[in-house]
Amino acid sequence: MNKKELLDKVKSLDGLSTEEKAYLINLVNTKKKYGLVWEDKPENVEEKLRTHLPVLKEVKERAIINDTKTEKHPNHILIEGDNLHALTSLTFTHEGKIDLIYIDPPYNTGNKAEDGTTDFKYDDDYVDSEDVYRHSKWLSFISKRLVIAKKLLADDGFLAISIDDNEIAQLKILLDNLFNEQTKTIAIKMSEASGLKMSSVYRLGTIPKFKEYLLIAKPNGVKNLFFEDIPKSSWDTEYNIFLKGFSIKLYNQVKNLNERGDITKEEITILDQKIKSVELISISQIHKELGLTKKADKENWNFENSFRICQCATSSSVLRLAKEKKKINSNPIFFAKSVRDGKLYFIRATFNPDSKKPRVQLIFAKDNLSSHPGDFWSDIKTTGLEAEGGVGFKNGKKPLKLLNRILGAHKKSNIKILDFFAGSGSTMHSAMDLNNKDGGEREVILVTNNENKICENITYKRIYNVIRGYDLKSNEGKELKKNNLRYYQTKLVERNPNLSNKRKLIQFSTELLCIKEDCYTEVTSHLENASWHKYFTNGNGNFVYVIYDDMYIEDGVSHLSSFIEGNPGAKIKVYVFANGPYPYTEEFESIANNIELAALPDAIYKAYQNVLPKQNKDFIPELEEESPIEFEH
Repeated sequence: MNKKELLDKVKSLDGLSTEEKAYLINLVNTKKKYGLVWEDKPENVEEKLRTHLPVLKEVKERAIINDTKTEKHPNHILIEGDNLHALTSLTFTHEGKIDLIYIDPPYNTGNKAEDGTTDFKYDDDYVDSEDVYRHSKWLSFISKRLVIAKKLLADDGFLAISIDDNEIAQLKILLDNLFNEQTKTIAIKMSEASGLKMSSVYRLGTIPKFKEYLLIAKPNGVKNLFFEDIPKSSWDTEYNIFLKGFSIKLYNQVKNLNERGDITKEEITILDQKIKSVELISISQIHKELGLTKKADKENWNFENSFRICQCATSSSVLRLAKEKKKINSNPIFFAKSVRDGKLYFIRATFNPDSKKPRVQLIFAKDNLSSHPGDFWSDIKTTGLEAEGGVGFKNGKKPLKLLNRILGAHKKSNIKILDFFAGSGSTMHSAMDLNNKDGGEREVILVTNNENKICENITYKRIYNVIRGYDLKSNEGKELKKNNLRYYQTKLVERNPNLSNKRKLIQFSTELLCIKEDCYTEVTSHLENASWHKYFTNGNGNFVYVIYDDMYIEDGVSHLSSFIEGNPGAKIKVYVFANGPYPYTEEFESIANNIELAALPDAIYKAYQNVLPKQNKDFIPELEEESPIEFEH
């Protein structure tokens, strides 16, 4: 029996429900492949999307607006609601626009607290270690959100996820599948060997947990990430040659020449003359001459004098330069310029010519006092975080230093960042901190539910504290007023695409349009009747004009014509209500060159259609004949 015949038999089986038949067909169609298998049971929040569409509603009294007429500040967004609903909304406003997604999802430890709670809740039930489906539930939960998150990523964007041993294996395979194995794993030291922890370890013979992980995924491979170098905590003993008579002025001259490039022969000759009197001696000898005996004193002195301490390394290319230069220069040390890269190399000429790999290249310690963090980060302090942000958080905050390193890895400083497991709001705090340090314009979207009032009392409070300044008397914070925060809640509108629901959807879509176009300030001076139309601007020449009722299109064109005359050069996006995909292009023909036109709610339906679950068959009636929207039954 071939596959088609088997499928036909399955379809004709009596006594099976539609869902059971679909399940069997899916089994037949499934090809053997490496990956994960889990029971993909829909959540209650997902089931709601079978009958409703998510929108965002602003809570204006919680907005923190510091923008002025002369200076634009980043518009950060905090969304209170289920993150599956929020992510679906963001497919309309931000598909392909997010440069960096960082999340710290539930680790699914299964550990139960005294009140019966755990760190992971699935369909309103806490999942503990005795639940035989706990990994399956976690995968079902996280996979739906990651599929949508990937749609939001920009072409050069990247995703970073904090996780621990409980789900690292499952998450790595899931990400490899989503990103064609373009993922990397970083281990991060996240706890100390405290006395209380270690006493239990020694008593029970267990293995203490000191680390967590950071998984990084990028559609085109993990590259173009620039992590800031970390200072070395102790002196590298390879740097053991002291340049007696070498000055900081000479070091800076060499460094500046290499940074400038295009070094002339005359400049090299002058440098060679200056280092004629420089003597190479061992670092132990200079320590002895200075009377330094304690290790700490020696290391402190080494760091202070790193500009005149070197190591001597092997290099075949530098050896060739040395041999050529020795033909015309008999000094024990000299400089030579590479034809290949135009760089200036510092060379020790007293090498053994019979050695196969002589040490010839002198490398300054000052150029190497820090190093790339690599894939094991052990330098981030994880204790004493209680004061960060001026809020407590029993589930544990991620260190600001960790978030700064992740967010700072993107080469641009005007990026859009998303965190849909916001917790205490560390990600937004980090972005504002980095903006304050480098003048960047990073914008962050945070999403969290409000269980136990976490969004109101923790996340929002922390961002409020950071923007306004917190604990200023004890110097535990600083005002970062060059930021705006807008607070939204997820709401649901009936999905049934009849005319009444379409009109309701466009009325509720105003905030989505403002977020999508980054235009939040309503313009009232040109409005005679705000019930059928509204203008919004970002203050920089961009405008959004919404016509909520197609009966007023002629009036809308008239208003826009006057508006365009008074605002030459303005960029205007026009959203007009339509019962289909046609945005009345002919009616706007007279001003077509001055506007960009889109039909609502068709634009929202199209954005949502690839992420929404199928609708319940009994819920959707016959669609109106003129409606362009076709839903799967």
